[in-house]
Amino acid sequence: MTYHPKSEFVSVMIERGFLADCTDYQGLDDALMAGVVPGYIGFDATAKSLHVGSLIQIMMLRWLQKTGHKPIVLMGGGTTKVGDPSFRADERPLLTPAQIDDNIAGIKAVFSNYVSFGDGASDALMLNNAEWLDGLNYLDFLRDIGRHFSVNRMLAFESVKSRLDREQSLSFLEFNYMILQAYDFLELNRRYGCLLQMGGSDQWGNIVNGIDLTRRVLDHEIYGLTSPLLTTSDGKKMGKSQDGAVWLNPEMRSPYEFWQFWRNTTDADVGRFLKLYTELPIDECDRLGALKGSEINEAKIRLANEITTLAHGADAAAAAEATAREVFEKGGVGDDLPTLALTKDDIADGISIVQLIVRSGLAKSGKDAKRLIAENGAKIDDAPLTDAGMMIDADKLATPIKLSAGKKRHALVTLT
Repeated sequence: MTYHPKSEFVSVMIERGFLADCTDYQGLDDALMAGVVPGYIGFDATAKSLHVGSLIQIMMLRWLQKTGHKPIVLMGGGTTKVGDPSFRADERPLLTPAQIDDNIAGIKAVFSNYVSFGDGASDALMLNNAEWLDGLNYLDFLRDIGRHFSVNRMLAFESVKSRLDREQSLSFLEFNYMILQAYDFLELNRRYGCLLQMGGSDQWGNIVNGIDLTRRVLDHEIYGLTSPLLTTSDGKKMGKSQDGAVWLNPEMRSPYEFWQFWRNTTDADVGRFLKLYTELPIDECDRLGALKGSEINEAKIRLANEITTLAHGADAAAAAEATAREVFEKGGVGDDLPTLALTKDDIADGISIVQLIVRSGLAKSGKDAKRLIAENGAKIDDAPLTDAGMMIDADKLATPIKLSAGKKRHALVTLT
């Protein structure tokens, strides 16, 4: 990156590793220096929570606000009905309007921890593109908007081309997605003076379409900025762990499990993740990321604490660290472990240890649980678990049972 920005926001994006590309560095920089710039990121409502794969975009909105500008969180109540085909091998399952509304309600809860909403110049807005997409007249839309799009050019975008090159079906419904997303940028510019769209680098084609459309229809200059598609140093996609997606909503992934995900970061990723997911000064991120041996573990604890504090609050981060120290350093149970609460009816005839491992979230299936036991990866109350046929009854649950999968994943089973 040879560009030397004047604005604080672009400087932060470059220094902390958020920036993959920008449609016009100079133009965006000048706009950011001239006044408050409203900028948006769109989030489709395909689940009741976002996961940590979206956290880089959420942090970009947070930094936009921290540097004096206006973040717009655009919920895709309309576009979720179509589904983004970008770099997917298959079509997304279609959701009902009720499911989409339910998902939006869950996602809204995440953002209040990262940006402040209100009526001020740099206060965040949360909008729903169903506001302008649901009422579109198809023929008017084709005439007024569709005429500005070249099918030849749309086919050349990498997100579409890669699907067609693999001879995988791309429905007309999905093909329309990029037109709808471009129209979002046009409407946000027209209604709210939005000058910037941000997103992952897989959204480059969609962002460029919105800029071109707005220039053609309104003759306004607007800008796009993308972040790298983040993978861990071992090549894994961000957002997933051994036991599934790492959700941001506490009811879908407990603060302790969230904390533990970051505590388990690979050594090589610590410095980079500190820059992206915390607000620690760059020098401190570099210092912590350069630690070696056992010292890097304290850097990982700092990483987990900082990120969990942003997502769930300082108390949740402190409780998670205390539980982790209790479990790992003292061999105890810990107050904040994920807990499976059973009733006497649940275990009237006894319950197998394999079922308990699955129900407590330590294995995805009975087959996985049996493999865990066979490979000596399971423990019960810190003792090796070797009998996959073990049955647990009410007497054995007179005191809580601690189950472990490997050294880092634990759960409690209690009787209520």
